[in-house]
Amino acid sequence: MMYLPRLDPRDDAEPFPDVEHALVEPNGLLALGGDLRPHRLIRAYRHGIFPWYSHGQPILWWTPNPRAVLYPERLKVGRSLRKTLRKRPYRVTMDHDFLAVIQSCAALRPNSDGTWITARMVQAYLSLYEMGFAHSVEVWCDTTLVGGLYGVAIGKVFSGESMFTRMPDASKIGVVYLVCQLRRWGFGIVDCQNHSPHLERLGAELIPRAEFIRCLNCYADQKGIPGPWCLDSDLELIF
Repeated sequence: MMYLPRLDPRDDAEPFPDVEHALVEPNGLLALGGDLRPHRLIRAYRHGIFPWYSHGQPILWWTPNPRAVLYPERLKVGRSLRKTLRKRPYRVTMDHDFLAVIQSCAALRPNSDGTWITARMVQAYLSLYEMGFAHSVEVWCDTTLVGGLYGVAIGKVFSGESMFTRMPDASKIGVVYLVCQLRRWGFGIVDCQNHSPHLERLGAELIPRAEFIRCLNCYADQKGIPGPWCLDSDLELIF
């Protein structure tokens, strides 16, 4: 019989269970309940835990094993994407329109029954953005938003949450700019949470959860970069 600890929604200082107590199936499910107030979310990310649930479900907290990560110095850019980057078809910004990015990520997609980015989640991450913990990358074609992503930064760790694209390579280009900027700032790891072929082609790899937690403990307590973020004007795309 599956047992999950239930978190008290009235106590956002309540500790999370140890990540080693997460279920094997479904992979990484750790607890349910609680709330999405900023202090609980920040503490969750600091311990390698994130919320992911669908409309009508209680809040579900996850810490999968193995964990998908991208080390900034191991970014991979294929030949086709390199050609696109040299043409500079898009303009890229950071923290320019967080709300538009998360709403675009939440929009229903073809062959999808729904979205896990509920109105409650949008408001929670908007609060983190206003506090300087959540950040967005916007990809523009002229003045039209055509791609982007958002995530949460704790110290020198960036946890990616979701991305979207409306034109070829737009989200990939957003990732490349983000990772190159994070590398310049000395970030040690980009947490991709779960594996996807899209991220694997950019250099994401699976590592044991214990190794991820060691990296998290090393980099999360380092001094972060206060928001709002902005791409360096002289940023070089090195890969």
